[in-house]
Amino acid sequence: MFTSMKFIQEIRPTLNMVTGYAPGEVQIGPRQFRGPLALSADQLLHPWPAAPVEALNLEHFAPLLVWQPEILLLGTGERQQFPPAALMAALLARRIGFEVMDARAACRTYNVLVSESRPVVLALVLPP
Repeated sequence: MFTSMKFIQEIRPTLNMVTGYAPGEVQIGPRQFRGPLALSADQLLHPWPAAPVEALNLEHFAPLLVWQPEILLLGTGERQQFPPAALMAALLARRIGFEVMDARAACRTYNVLVSESRPVVLALVLPP
């Protein structure tokens, strides 16, 4: 059962907004997705070729960096798990804000930042 994520006014119906979340799946607008995915206000990559959180590296994020985010949110499933410090350092060296959260919190934060027209990317590692 999806938990609704709609707590802000949708500014443009064409934006990729998270409209629901359930363990292992997310709803973007009316579409439901399972497994790892990444999105920005106007881009969607599913499946995102991710790895388990502890094995993530900069190569996994290369397709997302093309979108030129200022902020990258990593949602790590039902609980917060930190990726290797080297990944965090590499993103910060590129002047990209990087936050790690459980997936539900990352989805909510993403929606707020998109509604503010911030250049944000949400990357979700959703285990089955």
